[in-house]
Amino acid sequence: MFKKILQSLSKSQQAKTQTAPTRQPSGPMPMAPTGAATSRSNAAKAATAEAPATPVGPEELCGIQGKMSKDQIAARLKLLYRRFNRSASSLDPKVRDEAEKMLTAIVSVREKHFGEI
Repeated sequence: MFKKILQSLSKSQQAKTQTAPTRQPSGPMPMAPTGAATSRSNAAKAATAEAPATPVGPEELCGIQGKMSKDQIAARLKLLYRRFNRSASSLDPKVRDEAEKMLTAIVSVREKHFGEI
């Protein structure tokens, strides 16, 4: 357990040091790319910025469809619970927050389809 945590910490530290900005030598600044590459990247940024953040329900988060049987729903929730329960103890706060949201969604779907826990 501790070995894995130490490995994870060392990997994250290595990633931080590798992505840390390095000091550029003095001289002319590199030119920004022009042409189609720039317009494509700007179009992609605009598309993601304009996409409205619609609230997604717990069943949509869990991938539950109306035509699924109770056995299929139970199997799907079991798989998701295993996956996100492991992520809930992550050292990365983003992963941990996403896992908490998913676990809450899993519980609400389970209570809806199978009754109170």
